[in-house]
Amino acid sequence: MPEAPPAAAPLGSEKEPLSAGLKQRHLTMLGLGGVIGAGLFVGSGAGISVAGPGIIVSYLIAGALAMLVMRMLGEMSAAMPASGAFSVHAERALGRWAGFTVGWLYWFLLVVVLAVEATGAAQIANGWAPSVPQWAWVLIFMVVFTGANLAAVKNFGEFEFWFATLKVGAIVLFLALSLLAIFGLLPDTEAVGLSNLTGQGGFLPNGVSGVISGVLAVVFAFGGLEVVTIAAAESEDPARAVGRAVRSAVWRILFFYVGSMLVIVTLLPWSSMQPGKSPYVAVLDHIGVPGAGQIMNIVVFVALLSALNANLYGSSRMVFSLAERGEAPRSLLKVSGGVPRRAVLASVAFGFASVILNLEWPDSIFRYLLNAVGAVLLFVWGLIAASQLRLRRRIEQEMPERLALRMWAFPYLTWVALAGMGAVLVLMLTDSGARPQLLWSAGATAAVLLVAWVRELRLKK
Repeated sequence: MPEAPPAAAPLGSEKEPLSAGLKQRHLTMLGLGGVIGAGLFVGSGAGISVAGPGIIVSYLIAGALAMLVMRMLGEMSAAMPASGAFSVHAERALGRWAGFTVGWLYWFLLVVVLAVEATGAAQIANGWAPSVPQWAWVLIFMVVFTGANLAAVKNFGEFEFWFATLKVGAIVLFLALSLLAIFGLLPDTEAVGLSNLTGQGGFLPNGVSGVISGVLAVVFAFGGLEVVTIAAAESEDPARAVGRAVRSAVWRILFFYVGSMLVIVTLLPWSSMQPGKSPYVAVLDHIGVPGAGQIMNIVVFVALLSALNANLYGSSRMVFSLAERGEAPRSLLKVSGGVPRRAVLASVAFGFASVILNLEWPDSIFRYLLNAVGAVLLFVWGLIAASQLRLRRRIEQEMPERLALRMWAFPYLTWVALAGMGAVLVLMLTDSGARPQLLWSAGATAAVLLVAWVRELRLKK
């Protein structure tokens, strides 16, 4: 493998050409809302159906892993803010091959998921207005959010602020209503006690294997947290902003996720949950909230558009950073009004291509695309942890004053996080449902690594 860059190379000396239009409230809400999406509102049903009440443990394990990764990211981004965030950190720590690999993998992940989110939102909108075909809704969403991202970055920040505010508000209201129902304080409700937690086979009806299956079902729902460290480079005080955003986000997100699961499995028998059906809708129906299904459709619709917006932003900044370091076409470096507009257009291109995919293969194409990126997030997280192991000591030696946010119990918890990622990958390999995702994603990762290796050989000649 190619050698890492010389240890003497100065850290944190680069100046970003992008505008500093994001405020602290934008970053805080981006951190909070970035992972509150369809994976929680709908996908959590699959986790409950295999783990039962033990899904609470599954979310604690997956959430702890995500928190450790975010703490590492926060440490590096506070010390060395950059639009490429962890791709830049990987290059500084491990060499050009690592920066190239993690940058392009993450870009590929975001543009595929971006198209899938546009399709998901289009399916909901098509249900409301069947006269407008699904592909037309995808086209409308792509045009609107491309326009928003081509404008000043503060527009992106405002979009995300209000999107995230709605999602956070929806969860807070859901938790409040659920707690009132649990204690029998709503009309026509009685206190439910602990029967749903201890009955139906007990707290762990499928044993430890059920909890493990639950982890596999929910761990990828935490993807998206990374965008806040990318966005920090476009704030007025990146080091302070990313530190505050990371500190506030990780604990509150864990509270929202674990809190939601706790009230759901307390109110309803876990065996009543169905994969693909929102447990939130089931709880609201149980409480007697009129139009619960449509209410959650609106929340999921907003969540999908929010994620689309955030992923378009994150992918454009990642490919812009790759171009800055000569890892992507230099033509993408054009900046107008503080916005890398060509990078935005390059990142949204696949979203527009998804309009055609929706027209030709509305039901099958995205299954293959999602398999291709299913486990990429874990490979990205692994390189983040490896980078932090190498960079922490360099930062301590060269600019200790920038360690405003420190990884807990370094290096031990970094190694724990790496071991946890390795364990999830092994579990995916042994799980017949998750194995195709792992193999497709491993193939995509191997292809990017091969390109990185070939480029290194050419550069050395």
